Amino acid sequence: MKNIILIAPPGAGKGTAAKELVDNLNMVHISVGDLLREEVKSGSELGKSLSAIMQSGKLVEDELIFEIMRKRFSEPDIQNGIILDGFPRNTAQAIELDKMDTKIDAVIYMNVSREILEDRIVGRIVCPECGRGYNTNNKEMMPKVENTCDKCGATLIKRKDDTKEVFDSRYNTYLEETEPVLEYYRNKGNLYNIDSTNKDETYNRILEILEA
Repeated sequence: MKNIILIAPPGAGKGTAAKELVDNLNMVHISVGDLLREEVKSGSELGKSLSAIMQSGKLVEDELIFEIMRKRFSEPDIQNGIILDGFPRNTAQAIELDKMDTKIDAVIYMNVSREILEDRIVGRIVCPECGRGYNTNNKEMMPKVENTCDKCGATLIKRKDDTKEVFDSRYNTYLEETEPVLEYYRNKGNLYNIDSTNKDETYNRILEILEA
């Protein structure tokens, strides 16, 4: 099974694409954002520090990310093939990942315009129980019953960091720190660029890359 990295600006649909890969190919989705939120939810001292950083829209320090990722890579389920989501975010993290002895077969860049991304982020609401996402800026993605999950009936929530102010900060940071990672993997010869504006087509394009 192949190991891949999904690289994209905030709101490009990495989580949605990863979920389809998990459901259909039994791959393991490793989302740095999810790992960090789990730590925050635990109420630990580290979690409290991470919460303040994340709500400000800043990126978490590399050393903390490395610690969390090494722990995750030590678990046996990664033998099924992994989907890295949100890591590496910069060239230093990409270099450190190479040192972790985890072979990466393909790096997939999911490209979407800033305007579309802002609408997705600011309008996003999610189900805290099953993880299903909705969007108040898109009629096709609104829940059938206001603030209620179509799948499990739980009350939908809006994440504290899904605001225009946080989006602007995250997007600008992405431009400064993450885009250079594309050049790093382009030089390694395993970078693939796909237009991810249409989410329905994104999964099929990723599948084509994996099959190739």
